[in-house]
Amino acid sequence: MSLLAIPLLGTSCAYAGNGASDAKEKPTVLTTFTVLADMAQSVAGDHVTVESITKPGAEIHEYEPTPEDIKKASTADLILENGMNLEAWFEKFTQDSKAPKVTVSDGVQPIDIAEGEGRGAPNPHAWMSPVAGQTYVDNIEKALAELAPEHKDDFRKNAEDYKKRLQGIHGQLTDRLHQVPEEQRTLVTCEGAFSYLAQDAGLKEKYLWGVNSDAEPSAQRVSAISDDVKASRTPAVFCESTVSDKTMQQVVRSSGADYGGTLYVDSLSESGGPVPTYVDLLKYDTETIAKALTGDAAQ
Repeated sequence: MSLLAIPLLGTSCAYAGNGASDAKEKPTVLTTFTVLADMAQSVAGDHVTVESITKPGAEIHEYEPTPEDIKKASTADLILENGMNLEAWFEKFTQDSKAPKVTVSDGVQPIDIAEGEGRGAPNPHAWMSPVAGQTYVDNIEKALAELAPEHKDDFRKNAEDYKKRLQGIHGQLTDRLHQVPEEQRTLVTCEGAFSYLAQDAGLKEKYLWGVNSDAEPSAQRVSAISDDVKASRTPAVFCESTVSDKTMQQVVRSSGADYGGTLYVDSLSESGGPVPTYVDLLKYDTETIAKALTGDAAQ
């Protein structure tokens, strides 16, 4: 069932190649967060230097680019963003850059945020579907081929291999989550970041807020989610690694549901953590959700 892990290459030192002179000879690709960096490196291989501006564990939505970030962007050869309003800070980040800017979610059919803050806007977390992730890979391959056409054949092969791996993950994800009994197939999270995964797996979705925000959800919102969890007998609820689970713990106390665990969305972990790659993130979240909703986690 397991697939080969893709090495995490989420920092500038990790992408440095075989030495400083080697790195300088390669085009530099910047991404806005670690998931995109891992995807880009998987397609690029050793032909480019890839770096994520945000580090593992960073909260992406409210990120504030530093002067050093802006300086890096000004010298980059290519910049990759997610789009769909995920990086509200992208214009500031790239204000001094003349590099091509590619939105890797282009071509994905967006799912609109259904409830709470941001209602009606596109949900930006499309990479949480490994099917949509294959569209990301196509966009990355095209951008890299334009950046370094002498390596386009390698980029194409790497992209095709990677998409096959993601399709395999899609099959594993749907098979595993379809094992959750029908009456327990509600995914309750802090942020509404799982719409694409839920659509793939046939899960219902509830969340405290539509997109990450400094503002706490209202008491009425927390009460409504707690009532829904209790009435539906949802066995477990979850929160994401980049936000506090404090409010979700209120839902746990009010509803009697278990806290099912921490899920990863906007950021990979450090290399020694549970989700050092995008593939690991999808597999880890799938297993965490399935175990908690079937009661396996308590056994």
